[in-house]
Formats: sequence, C-alpha cells, structure tokens
Amino acid sequence: MIITATFGTRLAILTAGLIVASIAFGTPDDDHFQKLANDYIEQTLRTHPEQATELGDHRFDDRLTDYSAEARTKELADAKAFREKLNGFGPDAKLSAGNSVDLRILKDNVDYEIFDLEELKDEDWNPLVYNQSLANSLYLLVAREFDTPEKRIPNLRKRMEAIPAVIAQAKANLKHSPKVHTETAIDQMQGAVGFVREGLNPLLDRAPQMKKELAPLQEKTAVALEEYKKWLQTDLLPRSDGDFRLGMDKFRKKLRFALASDLSVEELMKRAKADLVATQTAIYETALPLYKKYFPNADQATLSDKKKVTTAVLDKLAEQHPDDNTIVDLAQKVVVEATDFVRKKNLVTVPDKPLKVIVMPEFKRGQGIAYCDSPGPLEKNGETFFACEPTPKDWTPQRKESFYREYNNFMVRDLTVHEAMPGHYLQLAHSNEFRAPTLVRAIFQSGTFVEGWAVYTEQMMAEAGYGGPEVRMQQLKMRLRVICNAILDQSIHTANMSEQEALDLMMKEGFQQEGEAVAKWKRARLSSTQLSTYFIGATEHLEMRERAKAKAGASFDLKKYNDSVLSFGSPPAKYVRELLGL
Repeated sequence: MIITATFGTRLAILTAGLIVASIAFGTPDDDHFQKLANDYIEQTLRTHPEQATELGDHRFDDRLTDYSAEARTKELADAKAFREKLNGFGPDAKLSAGNSVDLRILKDNVDYEIFDLEELKDEDWNPLVYNQSLANSLYLLVAREFDTPEKRIPNLRKRMEAIPAVIAQAKANLKHSPKVHTETAIDQMQGAVGFVREGLNPLLDRAPQMKKELAPLQEKTAVALEEYKKWLQTDLLPRSDGDFRLGMDKFRKKLRFALASDLSVEELMKRAKADLVATQTAIYETALPLYKKYFPNADQATLSDKKKVTTAVLDKLAEQHPDDNTIVDLAQKVVVEATDFVRKKNLVTVPDKPLKVIVMPEFKRGQGIAYCDSPGPLEKNGETFFACEPTPKDWTPQRKESFYREYNNFMVRDLTVHEAMPGHYLQLAHSNEFRAPTLVRAIFQSGTFVEGWAVYTEQMMAEAGYGGPEVRMQQLKMRLRVICNAILDQSIHTANMSEQEALDLMMKEGFQQEGEAVAKWKRARLSSTQLSTYFIGATEHLEMRERAKAKAGASFDLKKYNDSVLSFGSPPAKYVRELLGL
C-alpha cells in the first residue's frame, strides 16, 4: 500500500493523548513536522478518497479520484512544494526518535509520488488503475460493517453517480497499454458488472426502500461498466501494443522506493542466485528422509540425485490437495490449526481480532491465489478477510489439477501461515494498534517489511515443527518461489526474459507446477519491483533476528523479540533496527 489514511475528528480522538504529549514535551521542530505531516496527509486523502475509505476514514466516502490531467498536474506541483518544506529539516533538526523516522519515511514517499507522476504515469497506460474507483470503491462501502446501511447507501449512490466521469477519464488517458494489462482489466470488469448487480444486495436488502430507490442507478451503473468493458475489448485492446517491461532505468529507481534501500539491482540478483543454490540444498536435505519413507526400494544412485529426490517427494505430497469446492473450507480449518499452534508454542502475541475466510471477489481476481484484506488502522470494524481464489472457469481440468497440486494440503498450511496466522493478519493487526503523533506509518506502510514478515513467519513456524517435514518441504519450496520471484522481477523488466525462460526457472529450479508458473508469469508482467519485496524483506527480518539473538545471548526470548518488532507499525526494517538499538 502506498497511500491510505486520514487526519480528522476521529483521528484526533484516537491519538489525542499522543498529540498532547508531543506538544507538552516535544521540541518546536517536532511540532512543526507534525503539522506539516498532518497537512500533507489531509491533502493526500482528499485526493485519493478510495484509499481514505480503505484506511477507515469515511469523510470522503461520497467521492472518487479525479484522474484528469489537470488534477495530476496539481498533485505533482503540491508534492514538489511539500518536498521543499521537508527539506527545511536539516541534519541538526531536533526531532524525537519517532518523528525522525517518520520524517525520513515521508520524504521517501513524497519522492516516490513525484517519480510516479513524472515518470511512471500509470494512468496513461495501465487500465487496472481505474478499477480502484470503478469496482473497489463500492466494495469498500459494502464489505465491512463500519456504519448502518442508511449511512452507507447514500455514499454508494454518490460513488455510482461519479463512475461515468471516471470511465470518461480512463478513455481519455489510456493510450497504448500492454496487452496483458488490458486483458486482465477486461476480465476484472466482468466481475465488476456482476458485483454491482449482485454484490451490493447484502447491504441494500437491509434497507428495502433505499434499495428500491437505488435500483435504476444500480442497473445504469452496471450497463456503464458493460459498455466500458466493450470499449476495452474493441478500442483499447487492438491498440494495446505497449511494453509491459519497465526498463532498467525506471526499474532501478522504483526498486529503491519499493525496498526503502540503496541495495543495487546487481547486488539483489547476486544474493538471490546464491540463496537459490543454498535453498535447493536445504530442500533436498529435508526431502531425503521422506523419499526413503515413501520410496523404500530406491537405489543409491537415485538418492544422490538432488532434483530427482526433491521432485519425487513434492509430487507425492501434491497428491493430497483441495479443489474449487473445498479450498475455502480447508483454509478455514487450517487457520484454527495454525492459531492453536502459535499459542501453544508461545511464538508471538495473538490479537483478538476477527478473521474471516472468503471466496475472492471476481473483480479482484487474476493476480494471485490469495490475499489478506486487513481493516485500515482507523476502521471501526476490525474484521480481516483471508480471500482465496478458485481457478478460472475457462481452465481445463488438467490445468486445474496442476494448480491444486501446487496448492496441496501441505502448501495451503504454509500459505495460511503467510496470509493469516502468524503472517499478514497478525502483523497488520499489531500494526493497526500502533499510535504516533502523525499517521505517517499508518499510511506509508513498507511493503518490504509487511511481505518480509509473512515469509519470515513461514520459516519460524517450520522451525517450530508446524506440520512436520511435509510442511517444511512446502516452506522451502515457497522460499524458492520467493527467490525465483526476485530473479523474475528483475530479469523480465530489465533483461527481456522470455516466457519460456521464466517457466523454466520456476518449474525446473523452483519445482513449481505448470499452473502456478503460468499464473506467476502473468503477475510478473502486471507488476514491477513488488515481487522483489518478499525476498529482501524476509532476508532483512532473518538478519535482524540473528542480530537480536547475538545481542541477547542466552536470554533471547523469541516471543518478546517478535512482539517488539511488531510494536512500531510497518516501517522499513532499517528503522526497526534503529528503534530496537540493533
């Protein structure tokens, strides 16, 4: 997440104690920074109302983003003006430790905003950008019980009334999109049409008279989205000849922002390739006893063939797998199992926040098997959604089988650790409890920290014995996937990696099934730099834990350490190290 949050009356109530404390005991520089940061946040949320809603600030629930060229020009000018104000805080500025960290986080994110508006210019070529307003903006008003239907439905009406303007802006802005982005937008738009016609009803049914009054607009909006989908198919798709590859110059710049690090693309690739070899050895060493168990008559020559042993064991484990009809039930069962394990092993404090496993909404599909949708830090309803995606309806039975062999019963356990317990759900629940004089860390969360924590917990759970060696195999396989993702990310966007080269890397070096590899090839073309955050983030978390162990010696307490790491929100790991004195 790059933007989301608020600074209004509700926030003032939530953080009043911290703000008063900063005024009473902070320096003039602290007060000046806090005012600047809060002014910028207020401006940002007015500019991006859907993301304000996502964070739980509902003051702008009746609005949609203005994607016009004029609005973007103003946003760029405002960002540059604000950056100049931040430059006024020199090295001698007297700031608290927390504000010092938030100043640096804010500078990086303002710089990214300027880079995005000046160089990336997503609104000019990426149709997926507009889905935030065309579908997700409505979903955000329906999904969580943050207010009564009578309060939410009028804002739903106003957002639907604003959708034609967003469609007009999309048509005016989009020129030569990459084909894969347009095709994905078309698929998602079909889901958006269905959501407007059917997905709003759970909310509307609770206010029958308002539902009746809204019905004409509801159908008008669905028709508008259908017509937009047709435009994507007949107008944009034929001229979707844009390059999905970012190129080295932009990738290098974007990577620095994504990682909040000066780690070069060359060093990242060097680390990934070295870790690939080391992890292949580790998975073989885990597979060998299982191979002897499942294949007791294997000859000695086979036992020494690392890839053959690993592949055979993974194939054997893949025989136990869910399908489209059982994946959600399995995930629900595993969430309970993993939660009980974390508590029993005393690994980290488990939050008392609701977690619901759901089928992924159709308009959100096409970029990953699952995601964790946590409430914003200002949201009244703290329910988290662990969404699982069934396979596309047009997939062949063979491809579906391949997909679920990848996401077999043991892999679902590792995936649940990553997305839910004690991964994203737990970490973001802790993060939402963090309070500071500003909302900088609530809005500008570090993807590297967030994804790194989730991958780190996969290893932590496996080390603690969760699921035995079978789940350890999947954890190491997922680690190989994380490494391959970083190699893919860079190679596709800077070195013209072909589809076959990408599939070979994932299937031959990462032991992935064909269905997963094909899906990742698509995802890697739809995004850039994000796939690198998992590898670097996990590396940072593991290195930080080793530093803490070395410092504490025999007194090291894993739960105390994990709780401490999670106590600062979701900043880049380098700031967590600083705040922990590591």
